[in-house]
Amino acid sequence: MSSLAHQFESEDYGDQILSKVIKAGRRTYFLDVKATRGGDYFLTITESRKVSHNDGSVTFDRHKIFLYKEDFSKFTEGLEEVISFIKQSKPEAFE
Repeated sequence: MSSLAHQFESEDYGDQILSKVIKAGRRTYFLDVKATRGGDYFLTITESRKVSHNDGSVTFDRHKIFLYKEDFSKFTEGLEEVISFIKQSKPEAFE
């Protein structure tokens, strides 16, 4: 198991319910649905970016966002709005 996979498995932010991995070039996105102790769901969105160094070594730069149930609707609305804007302004980005 890679050290990156081990790092993700060792993080204890809640019980894992569902995980989706999206590979996109040098970036990988992890969408993880987790449950709180009270049984509510929340989402963690993690971007992992492969960084190559001059000495030939490789590391991964990670950024994580926690999205809680009370913010799902507003987040979805905002995301749909900005994607719609990009589709209208730069339709070639979706070809």
